[in-house]
Amino acid sequence: MPAFPNPELHHLYQRDLGDIWEAARAAEVKPGTIRVWESRGKIERVRLEGGQPLYHLPTVKAASQVKPGRPKAA
Repeated sequence: MPAFPNPELHHLYQRDLGDIWEAARAAEVKPGTIRVWESRGKIERVRLEGGQPLYHLPTVKAASQVKPGRPKAA
């Protein structure tokens, strides 16, 4: 299960979906980073029948806000 799961399909809006380039822009990273996040289970693609791979942009944006590394000690 991804760290940042997508909403259920019936809760998605077309305006919130984008290809890998739009996802990279939303997260302010390179498209290769989106691929790495997907391969490591941080995010997932939206699975639509017969279409190109899409990403839920608000989910990708939320994933970009979490920086890698260990949490700081209290």
